[in-house]
Amino acid sequence: MKRNNRTAKPLVNTEELGRAIRRRREELGLSLRDVATRTSVSASTLSRIENGTGKPDADNIARLTSWLDVPMERILSGRQGQSDTAPPVIYYPQEPTPEIVEAHLRADRNLTPETAAALSELFRVAYTQFSKSGDKTPKKRR
Repeated sequence: MKRNNRTAKPLVNTEELGRAIRRRREELGLSLRDVATRTSVSASTLSRIENGTGKPDADNIARLTSWLDVPMERILSGRQGQSDTAPPVIYYPQEPTPEIVEAHLRADRNLTPETAAALSELFRVAYTQFSKSGDKTPKKRR
C-alpha cells in the first residue's frame, strides 16, 4: 500500500485558538485558572493550547469557542485548510469588530499569514485605543 507523500492538514487551527484564548484572557485580566473555572477546561490544557503544544478535543473546542464568543468555524477554517479558493468569512453579529476584521484579513489570499496577523494586531491596538478615547464622554450633572 502506497502512502501519499502529502501530510494531512489539521482540521483545527490550534495556533489560532491559542492566540485567541491568550488575547481574550489578557484583555479580561484573567489567569489560566480563572478561564479553567469558566470553561471547564483544565488550566494545564489551556496552557498547552496557548503555547501551541496541545491538541484540544471537540468538547474543549466547543467550550472555548463559546467562551471566546467566536464561531467554531473560525477555528476550523484556518489557513492550513485553504485551497485555491479563499474560505468564506463567516460573520456572526455578536462578534467584536477586531475579530471580524481579523477573519477578513486571514481570508485575503494576497496576504501572507504573517502579514495578516500583523495587520490584525495593528487594527486591534488602534481599535482599542480609539474605543477607550470614545468612552470619555462628559457625565451628566444632577
